[in-house]
Amino acid sequence: MRADGKNLTGHAGVVLLRKVADRVGLATVLSAALPKGTGPGWRDRGMALVQLACAIVLGATNILEAEQLQHHWKSLFPRPVSDSTLRRTLEAIDGPVAARIERVRAVVRRMVWTLLALRPGGFPWIAVCGRELTGWYVLDLDATIVTCSSKKEGAAGTFKGSFGHMPLGAWVANTRECVAMLLRPGNAPPNDVDDHKSVLASAFRQLPLPLWSKLLIRIDGAAFSHDVLGHLQSLTTSRRRVRWVTGWAINDADEKAIARLPEKVWTAALRQDGQLHEIKGPDGEWLSYQVAELTGVRDLTGWPEGMRLIVRRVKPSRRDAKKLTAFEKRTGWRYQIVATNIPSHQGLSGVPGSGQVWFVDALYRDHAEVEDRVKAIKRVGLGLLPSKSWQFNAAWVLAATLAADLDAWTRLLLLHDEPELAAAEPETIRRKLYHLPARLTSHARRRTLHLDRTWPWAAAFTAAWKRATELPART
Repeated sequence: MRADGKNLTGHAGVVLLRKVADRVGLATVLSAALPKGTGPGWRDRGMALVQLACAIVLGATNILEAEQLQHHWKSLFPRPVSDSTLRRTLEAIDGPVAARIERVRAVVRRMVWTLLALRPGGFPWIAVCGRELTGWYVLDLDATIVTCSSKKEGAAGTFKGSFGHMPLGAWVANTRECVAMLLRPGNAPPNDVDDHKSVLASAFRQLPLPLWSKLLIRIDGAAFSHDVLGHLQSLTTSRRRVRWVTGWAINDADEKAIARLPEKVWTAALRQDGQLHEIKGPDGEWLSYQVAELTGVRDLTGWPEGMRLIVRRVKPSRRDAKKLTAFEKRTGWRYQIVATNIPSHQGLSGVPGSGQVWFVDALYRDHAEVEDRVKAIKRVGLGLLPSKSWQFNAAWVLAATLAADLDAWTRLLLLHDEPELAAAEPETIRRKLYHLPARLTSHARRRTLHLDRTWPWAAAFTAAWKRATELPART
């Protein structure tokens, strides 16, 4: 073994991330939003933040790892940003600076969504029960726990018995972008009204929605409160139609209403592919999920006008036996309720059958995909808050969302014809694409990056690079 190689690159996939960032003008707008330093040799903070975002996508969990990772691609970008420069960049992101960064992110996102609409197949619309929700932008909200082992600002005991923080985020289901993330103390209530309003407001400022837009918001049981549902209902304006579907905490009044439902109103629930939703019971038999309308039976006085309740039942498994209420033990069913303002007669505009109970139930269960988005961003920077300072950790969360954006844009714009890579987990796409080794050569003022010709995803890499060079540059 000899350590005499030259111009070697250990993480060649960084060129895709940097090329996308350059084409959409991410570093330029960040430089305008961040405060500028003075003195000789001062590094551009916008480019420093882009370098940090690239390092986070490739697996960095703190500032020191971000500096060290840059030496893996030093042959491509010869001036690594030191850990002290990265730290000063994050320390400069206070409230007003974060607000400016939020505004310029929205500008870049508008350009990205324009490019998505121009690509083959157009803008990605989600599908539920085999029906495409064309024209509907879907926003998912969810909270997660970021544990820590030391006393950091805001760290506290969580409702699940752990210790750390509980950020609340919003994701666009169409593009899998994380458009808002609010750092919260670990003891923050799951259904805090002000936090949900703040995250929704931040998410709305990020969405480049057209006039007369149609937006669907999905939240789990954390939305079960008069104030949260009332706020969701108030989001509809003359130029924006907002529908929502949320979880519902069952109480005695709900169980009494369920008991009055006749057996004939129950209908089979469907999976996302439109097939019957069945599970195998403890004795090997197939058990079907069933749904019914509860709106006309349950008194909804004081709740938002036009709200509906959809109840779902299934035979409980042995794992659920200890969680059953007395009513569920007596009936032999386990129940869940979904609240929505989707009208039964109209449904979602342009989606046939979307007002039916089986569709609303499947639409809410599709919200479970946000758990995958949460797991992904916790592997892209959010899994560890690296400082004891609240301000620094809030800036790190912002950097993690920028990294998640950059990763999502690279997949959407360059890998849309490679579904295996476009939907891959962070570790998978790092192993297949981002961490690909390469060698850089120069000849006649032209630099060439040489990949292993036998690498299974070499063709996908070169096709993605060609697509990246064809992206129009932001002016």
